[in-house]
This record gives sequence, structure tokens and C-alpha cells, in this order.
Amino acid sequence: MASPWITGEGRLIRDRVRELIPLIRSRAREGEQIGALTPEVLQAIDDAGVFRMSMPVEWGGYGLGARDLVEVIAALSEGDGSAGWAGFVGVGVKNVLAMDEQVVDEVRAETADRVGPAVVGASVFATKVGAARPVEGGWMVKGQWAFGSCCKHANWSLVGVEYDPEAGGGSGRGMAALRREQYEILDDWHVMGLSGSASNSLRVRDEVFVPAHRFIDLGEFPPRLQRIRDRYTGFGYGQHGLALLLCATLANLAITLGMARGALDCFAEQATRRKPFTLPYPTIGDMASAQVAAGKAVAMINVAAATIEGAADQIDARTAEGLDFTPQEESEISLSVAYAANLCEDAINLLQKTIGSSTVALSNPIQRFVRDARVLTSHGAIRIDPLAEQNGRRVLGLPPFPMIGGAVPERRATSDLPNDKESVRA
Repeated sequence: MASPWITGEGRLIRDRVRELIPLIRSRAREGEQIGALTPEVLQAIDDAGVFRMSMPVEWGGYGLGARDLVEVIAALSEGDGSAGWAGFVGVGVKNVLAMDEQVVDEVRAETADRVGPAVVGASVFATKVGAARPVEGGWMVKGQWAFGSCCKHANWSLVGVEYDPEAGGGSGRGMAALRREQYEILDDWHVMGLSGSASNSLRVRDEVFVPAHRFIDLGEFPPRLQRIRDRYTGFGYGQHGLALLLCATLANLAITLGMARGALDCFAEQATRRKPFTLPYPTIGDMASAQVAAGKAVAMINVAAATIEGAADQIDARTAEGLDFTPQEESEISLSVAYAANLCEDAINLLQKTIGSSTVALSNPIQRFVRDARVLTSHGAIRIDPLAEQNGRRVLGLPPFPMIGGAVPERRATSDLPNDKESVRA
């Protein structure tokens, strides 16, 4: 869908990525086997500018807005969902920018010549996190953190911790920046989908020292995140609080949109050369049932694209006007785009079943799209039922829950409080 919010830089990166789709798709199975993107794919998407698209201009990045991110991440995902996930992880660089300038400078110093994301995160806002205790000059940290996506490709990781608020003088929850040598990557990412995303657990068995400048209390995180727009440039850095949250959600769900498009592309190629198992048609593509399935899939993908891309355009339009969303708007949009992602999964499943048993071969990209889409739509932050419950409570006159999991203590800047009194989802 044409949009005034697709910039020249975003279009350039997207088109470079589209040229890489055959390479990305051809290496996806190997990526699953090694549990990470292959070096060739990682280098290629880095060269295309994927990991710089969310970095601020001051870092040599582009600071792209929401629609550009959706365009690029969807294009990556047409090749492989794990490649799209790596693009999504790159959006998380904004989290470290909310921390002390000293750690920001430390991370930046290692970014210029590095291939891959500047920083990754693991269980920052989860209910199960690591432990920390205050000491002179900083914190002692240990624990285990799940879902450290792209951890094999980064030198820094942000992890969530809890501590005694009486001893630490804060909210009891924090985020620490760990250097690669401070933690081990566990060999535990053996999953049904997104196997190439390197979402292994991280572990610090014995306590490590984290200097104070590499630690932030989560109670201070939301207002600090708001202030990055005053320190960094790039259109995406003009986003306000709930727009930032929605942008991250859309970057995630753009993966399903791209995978659905990729599955449709593979379906068209396979259906026109494969014969039906039983019926006497020259090809599967000559079957009326296959034509109907293809048409339905097109409709599902187009509806999903209109929802996801339309929401991205809304974010960019409001950012241009210096406006944010109300919590109710954010909650409803989050539900709508998650529903759109499920439509994409339904389209992928329909295409796989229509082609039939040939798609179950691990060499067939369609089966990978099926598995990857199921894992992505199972992600706790974007599952339909919890999001629907939140919105349904409001419809029925019940107070919405203040936040998902209760992980982030609410301590927002007064100037960023929307009129709607519902708290921010975390």
C-alpha cells in the first residue's frame, strides 16, 4: 500500500533486502540447524543497513519511523522469519539509549565496525528475572534470562533484575547492561519455529559486578525513554511513549505479514509445477480449490497489511504532529494488529494444506513459515486472548489491568501522561 511515510532511506533498505530474499531463503534451513543466522546472511543484511535503521543519526543510523520499519522487516521475513526477527531486535537499541550516557558511549564505541545488532535484551520486563544487590560503585548481578534473541550476534545484553528496594533505594526492579564476557549462552534454543533467531537463555552463575552507570531502575525507565527524543535525531526519535510501544509491536508483527507474503510466493511457484496427488489436473494450480485458496490468502494478507501498515502510518502521522496515543487507542490498536498477524498465520496454514504433503519436507520453505508463524503468534506480548481480555474489560465497564505482568513500576514524566488514566502496558 502506497504511503507518504515511506522515506527514501526506508525504501532503499527495503529494496536492498528484497534483492537478498533468495539468499536469505536458501540459508534458512542451515540457520535453523545452527540456531542463528548464517554469517553470510548476517553480513548481507547488515550491509543492507538493517541494523542501522533504528540507530539515531548521531550513531550513523537512519532513525526511521514506523512505516519504514514495517516495510523493511516484512521484506526480510519474506525470506525467513528468523531474519525478520533479527531486524525487529535491532529496534531495541532505543532501550540502551535511555540509560546513562557512559554506557551509551561504551556500546556505541563497539558498534561502528561490528556486524549485527548493537545490543539485545533478555527477560527485561518478564516476571521471572535475575537478582541484584547494591555494592559500592554498582551492583552484583546473577541469574538466568530466557529469550535472548540474537544473543549470538551481539556484544551487549540488557537483562532484567529484582532487588530489595529497602537496600537499593528504588522500585525493586531494574535493567542491567552486561558485556558478552560476563554471561554464558546456554544451548537451550531447541524449538519448533524461529529456530534461527538465536533466542537462547543467558546465564550468570556466579555474581558479576555491574558498574552503576550500566544499571537503571525500571521505575525511571519510562521517563528516561521519553527523553531520548531530546537527545537524538531521526524521524523515529520523535515518537512519544505509547507510539514507541506501538512501533515495537508493529515491528514484531510485520514478521508475520512478510512470512505470509513469502508463503504465497512459494505457493504460486510450487502449485504451477506440482501435480495433484489424486485428481487428474495437470498441476495443483489448475485445481479450482487451489485457486480459491490462493484468492482467500490474498484477501487475508491484504486485510492484514491494511491493518498493520495503516497503524504504522498513524504512528508516523502523529509523530509528525508531536502527538501520542491514549492508552485506550494503544490497547485497541495492539489487539487489531495482533488479530491481523493471526490472519497471516491462517493464510500460511491454508496455503500449506492446499499444496499438501510435499510441503512437510524440511527443504520446503512453506513448512518453515507455518512453524515460525505459530511460534511468533504465541509470543506472550502479542497473544490475542490477553489483549482481547483487556479490551473486553473496558467494553463491559470493568477496569483494565494496569500493565501486563506488572513488570514496570509506573513512574512516568508528567508531560507524557495521556488524558486516559489507564496505565501503560509493559
